[in-house]
Amino acid sequence: MDRRQHRHAGRTVVAVGIMLGLGTAATGCSPSGAAAEDVKGGGDPVAVLHRAADTLRGAGSSKATTSMEMATGGTRVTIRGRGVYDYRRRLGRLTVVLPEDPTGASEHRPITELLAPGALFMKNRGAGVPADKWVRVETASLSDGNLVTGGATDPYAAAEVLRGTRTAAYLGRTEVAGTPVRHYRGTADLGVAARYASAEGRAALAAAAKGFATARVPFDAYLDDQGRIRKLRQRFSFVNGREKNAVAVASTTLLYAFGVPADVRLPRRSDIYAGRIAGDGTAHGAAGGAAGDEPAH
Repeated sequence: MDRRQHRHAGRTVVAVGIMLGLGTAATGCSPSGAAAEDVKGGGDPVAVLHRAADTLRGAGSSKATTSMEMATGGTRVTIRGRGVYDYRRRLGRLTVVLPEDPTGASEHRPITELLAPGALFMKNRGAGVPADKWVRVETASLSDGNLVTGGATDPYAAAEVLRGTRTAAYLGRTEVAGTPVRHYRGTADLGVAARYASAEGRAALAAAAKGFATARVPFDAYLDDQGRIRKLRQRFSFVNGREKNAVAVASTTLLYAFGVPADVRLPRRSDIYAGRIAGDGTAHGAAGGAAGDEPAH
């Protein structure tokens, strides 16, 4: 791959996976208490997966590692993230690292992302944004519902996609990072997931159902004996505004260290950038959403 091709791929990832240019819930189907029992007993795979998001809420919190692979222009690039997530408050913090340039050096500073109900906050977002300011975007305004825009899929949103599981098969036992798990493979429908999602996640998933090239999401899910997601790989397909062909994105989320403290504080309203972002042609204000005059605790 020559330098020009790699840089083109990198720009596409930033434009599609991180930049805001993509932008243009009744709860679960079943009670969470039965999830672990069904997983251990080899219950109906569809029912087990429908309850996976509820089981995460019961777990409280965890650490998370994410990766997002995009194939574009004959090149495959990967964006990686790492952080913590509070499933009961639906708050997360990730540090997202963009691909290196051809020399092996990073072309971009890591982006700090705060995930909240209905909103994504980013620091080191892009050109023209002061270093001490955050960019805020409403996830329901994004054509992908923030399943790919941030370069990392919100762990709870990824779990809520499984509420739309239409078909699934149990493939047997294996291990993820030394933890025994059960491997399921299936396909979810984003429209169905939106109907059964939590109130906070419904609008974003509904936007994704309309915005992606297809509402079908093939996945591989690995659940431990308590029914908690340990690994979830989902494949999304969307049409970038600059390309006619659909772009394939594979998002992988690893969850571990359940119960770890996850003290995520959202920015003050005064810390949110209200100007224009270079290259976007759009302004992003601080009104509405989860941010307030004081930090959220």
